[in-house]
Amino acid sequence: MTDEIILKKQELAKFTYAVFLAMGCNKNDSETATSVLLTADSRGIDSHGVARLSGYVRLWEANRINPTPQFKVERESLSTATLNADSALGLVSGPFAMKLAIQKASQTGMGMVAVNNSNHFGIGAYHALLATKENMIGICMTNASPLVAPVNAKERMLGTNPLTFAIPAGKYPAFVSDLATSAAANGKLELLQRKNKPAPEGWLQDQDGQPTTDPFALKHGGALIPLGSDSDKGYHKGYCLGATVDIFSGVLSGANYGPWVPPFVSFLPLAANPVGLGIGHTFMAIKVDAFRPIEDFLSHMDNWISRFKEAQPIDAQYPVLIPGDPEYFCEAERAKSGIPLLRPVYEDLKGLAVKFNLEFP
Repeated sequence: MTDEIILKKQELAKFTYAVFLAMGCNKNDSETATSVLLTADSRGIDSHGVARLSGYVRLWEANRINPTPQFKVERESLSTATLNADSALGLVSGPFAMKLAIQKASQTGMGMVAVNNSNHFGIGAYHALLATKENMIGICMTNASPLVAPVNAKERMLGTNPLTFAIPAGKYPAFVSDLATSAAANGKLELLQRKNKPAPEGWLQDQDGQPTTDPFALKHGGALIPLGSDSDKGYHKGYCLGATVDIFSGVLSGANYGPWVPPFVSFLPLAANPVGLGIGHTFMAIKVDAFRPIEDFLSHMDNWISRFKEAQPIDAQYPVLIPGDPEYFCEAERAKSGIPLLRPVYEDLKGLAVKFNLEFP
C-alpha cells in the first residue's frame, strides 16, 4: 500500500465543490472555496488544501461556519472598509474582501479592508495574487488559533499569523512572499503527524517551555515557537511580526485576538469571554501606477528578479530562487502529474463522500 494517492486536479475540484454544496453553500461560494483549496494543493501547500476540507465540515457541523452569510460593511471611507463576514468560510470572505480592497485602490490608489467574524481563510497567496491580476500589489494577513508561545512564555497566545505579499512582474511570475510568523505552520505539523515523523528542531516547545521534536506536543500542552526558533536566532523578531499581524487582524477589525481567537478544531471550546467576533483578516491593494508608470515598474521588477536569479550560488546544484518560485514550479509539475494525497487525507475525503453520499474519484 503506497503512502500517496495521485488524483487529477479536476476530479478533486469536482468532489470538493460537491462537499461545499452539501454544506449549504451556493454555487458561487462553493466554486470560490474550491478554487482556494485547490490552488494550495496545486502550489504544493498541501497543509492548506483539501487536507483541511474535513476541518471546515466539522466547523460547519458545530455551527461555527455560516454557509449562507450576509456580508455587511460596518464602517467605510473612500479607501477603507471594515467587513463583518457573518461567520462565513474565510475561503469566501477573503476573496470578497480583497476584491473590495482592489475596487477602492482603483479609485484612490490604495485600498484596505479589515474583516471580522470570519474563519480560516486558506493560503494567503490566493488572496494577494488577486491584486496582481490588476497590476496592483496585494498584501494580506490573518490571525489564527492560539498555538504560539510569546518569547519567554509557556502559554499559547498567538496564532501562526501568516503575512503575504504579492507583487506583479512583467515577463516573470509575480513575486510572492507567503509565510507564517511562527517557525512552522500548524498544517505542516499535522502532515508530520499523519506521516508519523518527528518535527524538526526549533519548531516546538513542550508544556514546560523546553525544546521538543514531538509532533503531538500541542496536544500535550506544548506550543509552537515564533519564527527564528530561539534567542540566538532572533525569535523575538518572529514574535514581533506575529503580534503585529494579530493587532492588524483582530484589534483593528473588531475580531478576536490573542488567546481569544477561535480554534480551528471544532472539538475545542470557544473562549468563555470573547473580545471580538470570530477570526480577523486584513487585506490591502496598492495601485502601482499611483506611484510610477506601470510599464516602468514591471520592467524594473523583471530586472530585480533577473539580477537576483543571477546571484552566484553557494552550490551550483541549488540556484538562487525568487520568493514564489518553488510554488510556481510545483504548480507546473502538478498540472501534468496530478495532486498527491497522503493516504490519511485520502481516507478522510472518502469519509466525507460517505457522509454526504457523494461519488469519490
